[in-house]
Amino acid sequence: MRNFFRLIVAAILFQPIVIFAAEESCAPLLDVTVKTLNEKKALRLCEAYQNKVVLVVNTASKCAYTGQYEGLENLYAKYKQQGLVVLGFPSNDFGAQEPGTDAEIQSFCRLTYGVKFPMFSKSRVRKENADPLYKKLASAAGEYPAWNFHKYLLDKQGQFIASYASHIGPSDSQMRSTIENLLKQ
Repeated sequence: MRNFFRLIVAAILFQPIVIFAAEESCAPLLDVTVKTLNEKKALRLCEAYQNKVVLVVNTASKCAYTGQYEGLENLYAKYKQQGLVVLGFPSNDFGAQEPGTDAEIQSFCRLTYGVKFPMFSKSRVRKENADPLYKKLASAAGEYPAWNFHKYLLDKQGQFIASYASHIGPSDSQMRSTIENLLKQ
């Protein structure tokens, strides 16, 4: 009987220990699925951009601020290796300044401004009928976009950090400084 007991204890003690890594949960602000502009595939933002500093921008091709595409691409190119991602969401909500199809928008962005940062299908960003991502961002920021090229900045944990009005461009020193500090964390 004592040998039987020893066998049981030995079997219990020498079992392989399996440790499961806790699955990282999605940041609530980015826990949405959207369609990419070019491939029309569904993408869950929190999985695709986990542990990235995220700058979300509602864009338009026929806006006084459309030139910001160049600055956004420069910002993305400069900091993407350090963990920044710029996410572009074309919107026709303000002044019908994004009337084109997704294919036309993609062509315009690539050919005119060399945009390589991720772009997504047209989105609604105004309070009355905002898509889920923009409802979440506006709730966290306390404001919806008032025009095209409004920017929301999130840290690596997907937490809201700042909201920048349309007239604040990608070369703004305060915004760049905030991004650089977030990338160091």
